[in-house]
Amino acid sequence: MILVVGGAGYIGSHMLKLLRDQQEPHVVFDSLENGHRTALQSSLFVQGDLRNPDDLKRAFDAYPEIDLVMHFAAYISVGESVREPGKYYNNNTAGVLNLLEEMKSRGIGKFVFSSTAAVFGNPQYVPLDEVHPKGPLNPYGHSKLMVEQMLDDYDVAHSFKSVCLRYFNAAGADPDGVLGEDHEPEEHLIPVALLAALGRRPTMKVFGTDYDTPDGTCVRDYIHVLDLAQAHLLAVRHLRAGGDSRKYNLGNGEGFSVKQVLETTEKVIGREVPKEYGPRRPGDSPKLIADSSRIRQDWGWQPAYPDLEQIIDHAWKWRLAHLEGFGD
Repeated sequence: MILVVGGAGYIGSHMLKLLRDQQEPHVVFDSLENGHRTALQSSLFVQGDLRNPDDLKRAFDAYPEIDLVMHFAAYISVGESVREPGKYYNNNTAGVLNLLEEMKSRGIGKFVFSSTAAVFGNPQYVPLDEVHPKGPLNPYGHSKLMVEQMLDDYDVAHSFKSVCLRYFNAAGADPDGVLGEDHEPEEHLIPVALLAALGRRPTMKVFGTDYDTPDGTCVRDYIHVLDLAQAHLLAVRHLRAGGDSRKYNLGNGEGFSVKQVLETTEKVIGREVPKEYGPRRPGDSPKLIADSSRIRQDWGWQPAYPDLEQIIDHAWKWRLAHLEGFGD
């Protein structure tokens, strides 16, 4: 059985849908601080917080058949991490340490970790492969890189096997229209643009127009949330087959600037996105584009939804059908 930590959130809930479709036994552990109870649908659920070791003990005691853990329970706002670093190190790093210690005490040594392109910082070259030097620009990236280091150390000390999947920019929604992206507050570019286009926000704010990029705005690699979920499923199969620890970058290999994303959004939805331009946001890298050739070669992973217009279209259709989000 898989323990899905943070399964009530955006990426975690899409992972749950895939596990249900695959009839893969699993249980969710989530505080519901940022997740949505309704997004869990029929998945088993234990409410608890990684920062409370007693909550973790209760979850593992309730489901002794757990043999592998997935982690999606991080705080993810770059700007907030700069303002409140302690919050990020406490949850994203110390919380994972609690989890690893509880797993170790029970002899569970298989772990799939949601890492991030933020571990790289300012790129020395693009696209970024797995061996690119690491230099996070913000506490969010540091908090994730620290976990990657912990996992390396646990492997050496305890033969603890892990797969770290470094997401670039997760986007899109379940094509069936059941699940989507619904953070509070919402800070991700595509959902914020959609909310602004619907009049749910007064404007879409663009942070920085003077980066060393073709149009001066940040460039990112957008990857569909279901393609991320598929990579996690491959990681589960790898670890259960006795595979070694791995780290992979996950992206489509193509970068789009903020202005390009907004132009594409307006094309897809057929309406204008009201926008304003402001100064740079602390902690942002100018350009992050993935080289995902390693996971493609090793595991045959191939994005099913690589097209930016399709990614935006899925997000738009979910938002139109759920104007008030998940409502919980």
